[in-house]
Amino acid sequence: MAATSLCSTTLTSTCPLLEFPKLKTPDNFLPCRKITGAPARPSLRMVSNGFSQKERYKKENDNKIYKRVGSCLVIPPSKGRKPKGIIKFLGGAFIGAVPEVSYSYLLGLLANEGYLIISVPYNVTFDHTRASREIYEKFFGCFDGILATGLPDFALTSSDLVDLPVYCVGHSNGALLQVLIGSNFSEKIPRANAIISYNNRPATEAVPYFEQLGPLLNQMMPVVEASPISSMARSALDAWKMLLDTAEAMTSDFDPEARVSLNKFSDQLPSVFNQVAEGISEFRPTPSENRDCFKKSYNVQRTLLVKFNSDTIDETDLLEETLRPRVASIGGTLEKVSLSGNHITPCVQEPKWEVGYVYTPADAIAQGLKTISLNDTKVLSRTVADWLSSIDS
Repeated sequence: MAATSLCSTTLTSTCPLLEFPKLKTPDNFLPCRKITGAPARPSLRMVSNGFSQKERYKKENDNKIYKRVGSCLVIPPSKGRKPKGIIKFLGGAFIGAVPEVSYSYLLGLLANEGYLIISVPYNVTFDHTRASREIYEKFFGCFDGILATGLPDFALTSSDLVDLPVYCVGHSNGALLQVLIGSNFSEKIPRANAIISYNNRPATEAVPYFEQLGPLLNQMMPVVEASPISSMARSALDAWKMLLDTAEAMTSDFDPEARVSLNKFSDQLPSVFNQVAEGISEFRPTPSENRDCFKKSYNVQRTLLVKFNSDTIDETDLLEETLRPRVASIGGTLEKVSLSGNHITPCVQEPKWEVGYVYTPADAIAQGLKTISLNDTKVLSRTVADWLSSIDS
C-alpha cells in the first residue's frame, strides 16, 4: 500500500574498529609449562564476531543467526521460541550497510530477548528523504513477504508473526532516519521508537572542510582525469571485486556472506564522492528543516531516547526538546535514559578468545577486556528490551 509523504532528514557517523593492545612478553617472563603430551598450538587466538576462521567456516555457516530475505537481514529469537515482537533496526552511516558485521552482537542480544529482528541495510547519501523512502519500502517489502510465507528455516509460520507489534530501533544516522520515517509517513506507524545516540549536525560540522571539498574536487577534476591515476581510481572497485572472485575460486571454504558484506561497504564510496563533486553542500533536508518537520508531523506514540555519558557528538537533548510538545499533543509518551558508554557502544563486537591448554596471564587480560567492552552493550540491549516489554504489560 502506498504511503502518504508528509514532510521531509540527516547525519553521518562512523564506527572505528575496536583494537586490543598487543601484549609484550617481559625479558624475565617464564612461560607456563604445557601439559605433557598435548599437541602444540597457539595459546591464544581471536576471531571477530563478523567473520569466521577457515577451519570453522562450514560449521558456523550452517549455524548463522541471520537469513537474508530480499535486501534485509532477519534474525529470529533462539530456536523454538516464538517472537513476542518485531524490531526494525537501522544502523549508522556506512556501517549501516553491513549490520551483520557491525551490529551482530547487539542484534543477537535483542533477538535473545525474544524479538524477531529485521535489519534494513542502506547506503550513505546526503538525501535523507530518499533514503527514508527506500528504507520504508525495503522493510515492508520484506515484512509483507514474511507474513505471507512465514520463515520455514526458523520454524515460524505466518500465524506466528501476523499479529506481532512492530517496533523501531535506530543508532546514530539510523536514529535520525527512524525519526524521519516516523514523521514522513502516515500509514504503518510502529508501536514505538527506541532512538539511540541521535545526531543531526549540519554537513559543515559533520565533515570538516566540507564547504571547500566540493569546489576543490571540481577544480582538480580536469587534472585528475588526464592523469593515469584517474583510470586506476576508476578501476579500484573492479580490482577489489576481481580479488574477491579470485579468492572465491581458489578457496573452497571462502565465505560468500563476507563477500556480500564487503561489497556493500565499498559500493557506497563512489556515490558519496560523486555527490560532493556535484556541489552538494548540505544534507537534505537540513537539520533545521528536520526539526520543523518533527514538531509538526512526528506520529509515533511511544518514544525512548537513549544517550551515553561519554558521547561527545550526541544531540539527544535537542531532539527531546523538539519532540516533547508534539508527542504530548498526540497523547503519547517520551522517555529519556542516560547509560554508560560512548557513540560506538552499539557497535561493539564480541571477541572470541581461544584459551590454550594452560591458562596464562594473557588469557586473564583477554577475558577482562571482553567483560569491560561488552557490559555497556548488554545494558543497552536490556534497557531497550525492558522498555519495549513495559509498553504492552
